[in-house]
Amino acid sequence: MSRSEWNHVPDALPLTVNPLWQWPPQPAAAFGWWWRSWFPVSINMAIVALAFAAWAWASPSLAEAARPGWWIGEILLRNLILVTALAQGLHLLFHRLGLQGRDRKYDPRPYPRRGRAFTFGDQYWDNVFWAVASGVTIWSGYEALIWWAMANGLAPVWTWSDGPVWFVAVFALIPIWESFYFFLIHRLLHSAPLYRFHALHHRNTDVGPWSGLSMHPVEHLLFFGTALVHFVVPTHPVHLVCHLMFFGLYAVVTHTGFEGLWAGGRKRLHLGNFHHQMHHRYFEVNYGTLEVPMDTFFGSFHDGTESGQAMMRERLKARSQQRQTA
Repeated sequence: MSRSEWNHVPDALPLTVNPLWQWPPQPAAAFGWWWRSWFPVSINMAIVALAFAAWAWASPSLAEAARPGWWIGEILLRNLILVTALAQGLHLLFHRLGLQGRDRKYDPRPYPRRGRAFTFGDQYWDNVFWAVASGVTIWSGYEALIWWAMANGLAPVWTWSDGPVWFVAVFALIPIWESFYFFLIHRLLHSAPLYRFHALHHRNTDVGPWSGLSMHPVEHLLFFGTALVHFVVPTHPVHLVCHLMFFGLYAVVTHTGFEGLWAGGRKRLHLGNFHHQMHHRYFEVNYGTLEVPMDTFFGSFHDGTESGQAMMRERLKARSQQRQTA
């Protein structure tokens, strides 16, 4: 990719998808991909640990959740604190204080920007407002609804004593479900009837941590609607907490705008994904993730190379010609 377009591109290009979906099958490589996603230190594992802590110390019991009460406010306050601490912490580290400078920042433009396109004329306050007023509220609303449904027998509950294998497996399945679900609702949001709502998120062609949850309420309803699967699939409340944290907090982390946290010449923690950063720049590529590569199946995958760029241009040119002749 051209350095005139990007301040930083990953060393390893072209981007590759989960080997589980490559042909011929590569079971050893697929296991390695899975292992690196979780161990030894990863965002995935941190979210699981945080979910257990939140379930133990900042969540209601199922008995309390059987009736509306102050526990709903507890969930809202907990999620607000988590999002604010994570997003603002990353914003201060990478953007306000700039402790890493521009090293490994994908987009060459400074974040945040000002302009009439943003609420309050400021990208930062635009992102904070929509992430908190809409994002945290709708996230917490879904969580409270499912807690109440579990407590009243309207959503199936699975405990450790019901079967530890499934109890553990649910955590591993959350990122896979996220990848599949995210592609479907994201592609839907790029359709003509719904893009006017998704356009709020796409104000951010360059992104910061608060951009991840900066969405229109209609988009948040679809995005956190992933929680409705708990009405069908037997899970434990800690799975619910983890599931919604994965969607909410992972969106914050992956929109940091930097490849990762570097110290002493080494990447200590992987953060933003170039795969999704290209979506914010080019709009019509990489609707999903690399975990379940739906984009490769539907022809919208951009691997970060010049050939990927050429394929994108040809696809968009063909689409434009189809519209003109329709």
